[in-house]
Amino acid sequence: MSLLAHQLELLSPAKTAEIGREAILHGADAVYIGGPAFGARHNASNTIEEISALVQFAHRYRSRIFVTLNTILHDAELDAARKQIWQLYEAGVDALIVQDMGLLEMDLPPIQLHASTQCDIRTLEKAKFLGDVGFSQLVLARELTVEQIRQIHAAVDTPLEYFVHGALCVAFSGQCYISHADTGRSANRGDCSQACRLPYTLSDSKGRVVAYEKHLLSMKDNDQSRNLEALVDAGIRSFKIEGRYKDMGYVKNITAHYRLLLDELLERRPEFSRAASGHTEILFTPDIDKNFHRGHTDYFANGRQDDIGAFDSPKYVGVELGTVTKLGTDHFDMLTNAAMANGDGLNYMHKRETCGIQANVVKKLGENEDGQLWRVFTNEAISALPGLKVGLSINRNRDHQWEATLNKKSAERKVGLHLTLSEQSGGLSLSLRDEDGLCSSTSAQLELQTAQNADQAEASLRASLGKLGNTMFAPLGIELQLSQPWFVPAAAINALRRDAIEAHEALRLAAWERPQRKPAAQPPAVYPDTQLSYLANVYNEKARVFYHKHGVQLIAAAYEAHEEAGEVPLMITKHCLRFSFNLCPKQAKGVQGVQGQVRAEPMTLVSGDETYTLRFDCKPCEMHVVGAMKPGILKSAPPSNIPYSPITFHRQRPTS
Repeated sequence: MSLLAHQLELLSPAKTAEIGREAILHGADAVYIGGPAFGARHNASNTIEEISALVQFAHRYRSRIFVTLNTILHDAELDAARKQIWQLYEAGVDALIVQDMGLLEMDLPPIQLHASTQCDIRTLEKAKFLGDVGFSQLVLARELTVEQIRQIHAAVDTPLEYFVHGALCVAFSGQCYISHADTGRSANRGDCSQACRLPYTLSDSKGRVVAYEKHLLSMKDNDQSRNLEALVDAGIRSFKIEGRYKDMGYVKNITAHYRLLLDELLERRPEFSRAASGHTEILFTPDIDKNFHRGHTDYFANGRQDDIGAFDSPKYVGVELGTVTKLGTDHFDMLTNAAMANGDGLNYMHKRETCGIQANVVKKLGENEDGQLWRVFTNEAISALPGLKVGLSINRNRDHQWEATLNKKSAERKVGLHLTLSEQSGGLSLSLRDEDGLCSSTSAQLELQTAQNADQAEASLRASLGKLGNTMFAPLGIELQLSQPWFVPAAAINALRRDAIEAHEALRLAAWERPQRKPAAQPPAVYPDTQLSYLANVYNEKARVFYHKHGVQLIAAAYEAHEEAGEVPLMITKHCLRFSFNLCPKQAKGVQGVQGQVRAEPMTLVSGDETYTLRFDCKPCEMHVVGAMKPGILKSAPPSNIPYSPITFHRQRPTS
């Protein structure tokens, strides 16, 4: 079924099906994962068989599986995409996350479609349009404020999804072409070169350097932990964690973190309920600082903020651990705020660079009122560590003990179950009713014997029936509907319990109702604009047909079609460098001698041999990074290779 108005869904990423299973055990109500091809993370692919097995596991808990098919497609790829979609439907997938509108003009199964973040949903007009043409869930732009989300929710009846954690692209999703312009690798086709994480020098219109060799387009990581309730009240129903390239430990930790926050909210707000079944017990203490991040920001959720950029480094500097107290020839000593372990990864800043240290062996020297004293023997020679000195602050970006904890079993998820044992002709019947109201009954032919010790017999039956530890269920209650106490051999009652549990799991799978595609409105909804530039990412004839049908008259080709020969915006961002460096005219208003200076534009960004012009559109408060496609890329054939043959989907795991 689709999300209901009172349901809250925690949506986790999965690079692999194994990570997807752990996400569900750690509390995910839904998981999104890449299929064999056409996903926006082209190195995070999975076979149909792997996805099918994940679907079976997820549906037992009433969790949903979404597959990303969110690249723009060349005409030559449409048939392969169609065949893959049918295979995913047959594998039981609940929905596809898509960007390319051409898919809506194809012969597809009745699988739900979710509008990807690459659809760039920033306005209520676009959100309403996408809901009207048949999308069952909308992934809103990360740049929206809580108030803007509230306005969209008031105007549409389609469930809204929003990223609450993870890496942030500086550009509006789907509106970044700098990777393709410079390298031929298209972000809209799943192969971003991450130019936003490079160092840049910023100069004003007179050539004066404003910032030198800073990571000026690199954002801190998204963290909406403190805004969950505000987002719920604004209308968000699916809370999405970014990270289809992330490892198992990250997905476990971040999923558990938000599961606990949402459970606490649900406890206080009984008008809402969890979107899937079961209760998750987290067997560790989640800590979002322990995994890779570039610092935390809630971005634009509460309006424009002063400090959203990770300008100093796009790397994970870790958690502050302590300071250097002494240098030796093959070691250094530290005063720390926490225990250390062999294999810890440490780092420090030196001349704006992050310097890493591998702690090969650590020894605790003692404690004092200021913390713990440790001696660190490194893999590197002390003399080879630049800038290491007494008083230097040291961070830990790899906590060996923490990783060891997450490598073990770290969560359990159980569905509540009522068990009723009753008599029947020639034996016993065990009836099960789970927390979703599903009921099953399993019988066993047994010769019943009167128990010599009634209390002991009843206790034994209850103990045997309650042994659900290795199953997906937890007992909510055990009822014995017996005419008299009976003695039943433990082996017999255990076998009945196992058969009943197996049958009930099969029942839960059989009873799962896959959500149906939302029908498109008739007559066809009218698109908010009558013409589209390359920013609409129209890359195939089916997409052109779609937009023409919905009232668009002029349609430019996608940037990847190599028809934009001149300078155009290669990035459109809500992030503004004039604002970051206090050069915004609004900031300077009324400041004598400053206002005239900051109005001057354009500004210039330089990274290596690449130079870009910055232009500022102050009405919507946006920055445009302007440049041209390299001649060699412009003259090359547009990307149209089919990365995987449909024949191999069932036979092999893609290697890239």
